[in-house]
Amino acid sequence: MKIKRNDTVQVITGKDKGKTGKVLAVYPKNNTVIVEGVNIQTKHAKAQGDQPAEIRKVEGPIDASNVMYYDSKAKAPSRIGYVVENGTKKRISKKSGQVID
Repeated sequence: MKIKRNDTVQVITGKDKGKTGKVLAVYPKNNTVIVEGVNIQTKHAKAQGDQPAEIRKVEGPIDASNVMYYDSKAKAPSRIGYVVENGTKKRISKKSGQVID
């Protein structure tokens, strides 16, 4: 999976198309990611002890194929490639050629 936690991504398809956000969690087994402010779902929580019942808005998982890495230098979504430098594998943005990490 080319998307990692704390990457900035843009949604390229679906109801939240065009939104950008930071990746909060990655689930490679399911090929899904959770993006901040995208795919907001309503969760109902029962009252527990002294806490009252509440309705919470939380981010739901979105398929990794529906998001693209957002290149801040090019200000556009970009594909991710790999380059080996000095024996270490690094991710690069295909649009700007900038090393991501």
